[in-house]
Amino acid sequence: MPTLMIILGSVREGRVGAPIAQWVARTAEADGRFDVDFVDLAELALPPMDEPNHPTRRQYTRPHTIAWAERVGAADAFLFCFPEYNHSFAAPIKNAIDYLAVEWARKPVGFVNWGGNSGGTRAQLALRPVVVALGMVMTRGNVEINMPHLTEGVFTPTTQHTAVLDSQLDELTTLSTTLLPLRP
Repeated sequence: MPTLMIILGSVREGRVGAPIAQWVARTAEADGRFDVDFVDLAELALPPMDEPNHPTRRQYTRPHTIAWAERVGAADAFLFCFPEYNHSFAAPIKNAIDYLAVEWARKPVGFVNWGGNSGGTRAQLALRPVVVALGMVMTRGNVEINMPHLTEGVFTPTTQHTAVLDSQLDELTTLSTTLLPLRP
């Protein structure tokens, strides 16, 4: 069974993203086609990039980088869950991505993003060239959540959010199998 890594890319206190990412993880686990590895970047607590060597060389020197490389390397597909801040994605998700290079290559990725009226679309558009440059393959549809609202700390998705996430899971399943022989 492929491993799906769900990465929560918001680290600020009081974030609305944790309940959203938890909904994504519950949905993926209930789907039954993946082993789910949930990564909360606030808990992972990677420092700002501190490796002396370029990530393409894979000559990691720090224990946190070695552990992160092993974890990302073991994943077969990704769902990045992230907010839009100032028309882009938050720095912690870029930092987590930049630690590595080869470990991301030829793996599928989907986005679950949120924000104001745009639903986080501008953040998604800013992240697309980053994942494409790493050789990742994006799903066609992405969950975009406008003005997310929590009720007693729980996110309740709309029918559209659920349908798009289900479609992403279908595509991640297909792509993870198809891309497996192409990985470095």
